[in-house]
Amino acid sequence: MVTFGIDAHKRTHTVVAVDDLGRQLATKTTASTTAGHLELLAWAERLAGERSWAVEDCRHVSRRLERDLLGAGERIVRVPPKLMAATRASARTYGKSDPIDALAVARAALREPGLPTARLDGPERELRLLVDHREDLVAERARAMVRLRWHLHELDPSWEPAPRSLDRPKTWATIEVRLGGIDGLVARLARDLVERCRRLTVEINQLHAEITARVTPLAPALLAVCGCGSLTAAKIVAETAGVDRFHSAAAYARHNGTAPLPVWSSNQPRHRLSRTGNRQLNAALYRIALTQARHHAGARALLARRRAQGDSTKEAFRVLRRRLSDVVYQALLRDQRQAMPTAA
Repeated sequence: MVTFGIDAHKRTHTVVAVDDLGRQLATKTTASTTAGHLELLAWAERLAGERSWAVEDCRHVSRRLERDLLGAGERIVRVPPKLMAATRASARTYGKSDPIDALAVARAALREPGLPTARLDGPERELRLLVDHREDLVAERARAMVRLRWHLHELDPSWEPAPRSLDRPKTWATIEVRLGGIDGLVARLARDLVERCRRLTVEINQLHAEITARVTPLAPALLAVCGCGSLTAAKIVAETAGVDRFHSAAAYARHNGTAPLPVWSSNQPRHRLSRTGNRQLNAALYRIALTQARHHAGARALLARRRAQGDSTKEAFRVLRRRLSDVVYQALLRDQRQAMPTAA
């Protein structure tokens, strides 16, 4: 069995082949194109009949490579960059180069048998593209609103729009009326910013509608969770990228950063909040927890019970998020089982 470790880049990929003991057998650098990937596959077939591939998990540069190899029936595992760096640091060689990194990727894959396997992109990636694009537009509109507020303050310091109202048609109409009799460059820029906010809001609302239409049939059980709207559900589905790659609810909690970290102080075991994991998933669970803390009877009872046991508000909220991670995990599993007959 030969393992091929890949250090992927924008224009070239460096591959190192190792045996079962992690000894280096061969090295090759190829172009990051389909023709280069076919050449790499032919080289691997000459070198070994039984083989597996390990690629550093940086899908923005390795997605085309994974697609070509998976299309050829190859098996690929994804090695986290942190794990690759730790393996490289523990090696006897010094320095950093593409062959050294590729060798570290291959050895990390040999040492860690439970790494996630790569697969072709599905609806989760499409959702992620839409969600990320909408967030970019929201951030762009927020920057335009900040500039608009400063222009309006310069024109008339005695008046300003109400907080969080610059995304409303009523506020835009009011601003345009007030700018109607004012000439000059600042007023012209303010009008342009109002029109930009209007266009961006139309695009944001259209993306919201499209995301809702896509996620509704994809995650009905997740949408049934109290506090999980369509945008939050889309974020969870997109960032999870296939719940079947997690072998348990605890592994999913570790991935999203809700699993508590054990800390010992004066021989007294306790736990603290984890700062690791996928922070996008963690933020989505936090939004669900905020809503349930206000409107869900079970969540409010849990928070009250934990406070009565001596937990602080932050510690009780951490426990709630950990429970919500399990709820979301089970909902994703139900949605996946429901979608499997349709896909078949």
